[in-house]
Amino acid sequence: MKWLKRILVGLAALAALLVAAAVAIPFFVSIDDYVPRIEKEVSEKLKEPVKIGKIRLSGLPVPHAVIDGITVGKTDDLKVGKVTVTPELSSLFSATKVIRSIEIDSLVLTQKAIDKIPVWSKQEGKPGEPSAVRIGSLRLDDALVKLDKTSFGPFDARVRLDEKGQPEEASITTRDGKLKVIVKPENSKYAISASAKGWKVPAGPPLVFDELEIRGLATLTDANFSQVTAKLYGGTAVGKATVSWQKGLQLKGNVDLAQIELTNLVPIISPGTKMSGRLNAKPVFSANAADGSQLLPALHLETPFDVQHGVLHGIDIEKAAMKLIGKGSPGGETRFDQLSGHVVRDRLAYKFTGLKISSGVLAADGDVGISPRQELSGRVNAKVNALGTSATVALNVSGTVQSPSAFPTGGTVAGAAIGTAILPGIGTGVGAKAGQMLEGLFGSKK
Repeated sequence: MKWLKRILVGLAALAALLVAAAVAIPFFVSIDDYVPRIEKEVSEKLKEPVKIGKIRLSGLPVPHAVIDGITVGKTDDLKVGKVTVTPELSSLFSATKVIRSIEIDSLVLTQKAIDKIPVWSKQEGKPGEPSAVRIGSLRLDDALVKLDKTSFGPFDARVRLDEKGQPEEASITTRDGKLKVIVKPENSKYAISASAKGWKVPAGPPLVFDELEIRGLATLTDANFSQVTAKLYGGTAVGKATVSWQKGLQLKGNVDLAQIELTNLVPIISPGTKMSGRLNAKPVFSANAADGSQLLPALHLETPFDVQHGVLHGIDIEKAAMKLIGKGSPGGETRFDQLSGHVVRDRLAYKFTGLKISSGVLAADGDVGISPRQELSGRVNAKVNALGTSATVALNVSGTVQSPSAFPTGGTVAGAAIGTAILPGIGTGVGAKAGQMLEGLFGSKK
């Protein structure tokens, strides 16, 4: 939301700079003189090169100017197809020039431009002095924001300003109608309301919301979203969050997830991973980052979780437990009635503790970790039936999230071998259990 706030607050001031010189100069000045003077004055104010294609003046239906082909920055950080400026003629010779409306078509705003908006929109002059230019309303059509790794838009925006140049109301609506954001002043803050249907998040994991409603209050340094409700992936999410950006970017909040189907969600969060089932969780999250690009890597999250009636693809825990020799049992799948535990995510690493898996033929528990490089490590104890004997087999978990592997521990294999030698045909399961007991006694982890 930091970049969205900057756009809403800064666009009006930026547009004012682009047309301030034009309004200040009487209309009888020739067009040939007009363009270079605007380019020079605005370039000096923005400390960036500004180029203008052409300017056309018209008297109908009311006097206005049309400016085509505006670019700002050495690498075209900001581009505008067309700007239509309608001045209040009675103010042309006043201390404060009044622009009735500004209409901007085909705006392209890059990440570099967003980062520069606070500097471009910085107020000049002493506090209390009247503004040189006042804008009544600002209209954007077919605008596009290009972030570092993604984009937002195209969208339309409307901003209505008061006599002090502050927004009275602002709105953003995507051209496909899937997202609408409204911002209104409320005392010394701004009330933000957003609603979406069938909308994909433009930054971070490309989550798709069937429905989304957000309500909150924002200042120039932070925002508190007290109501966040959503329908997604067959389930619901209800929570709240706060964001501040005065020094870096800080985020914290919590959400209750209910009956989220993992089949399509897991591959988005972890490409190459397959898992199904209905998720219930109550994550609490926080992050402290220098900027938005570092927010996800800095995210800390923890929650108990419960997944019902699902399939864990890529590993067959029961088969791995039965394979007491060799290098393990890659591939396969594990079907379960319930998978539960507790997870902590900290700077791209995950730690799952208190894992419990249950189904009609399998019961397992253990702890598993995932490194920032998606490497697996941990221990799972699988209770299986082997040759009529119930045994709990300790499995080492290794490999990667995309290609997991589980194989019996050294103590389990040794015990199984001893059991087979002493009681051929029935001693394997008993020996495996004995091997696990010996392993636990000596504290071995390999």
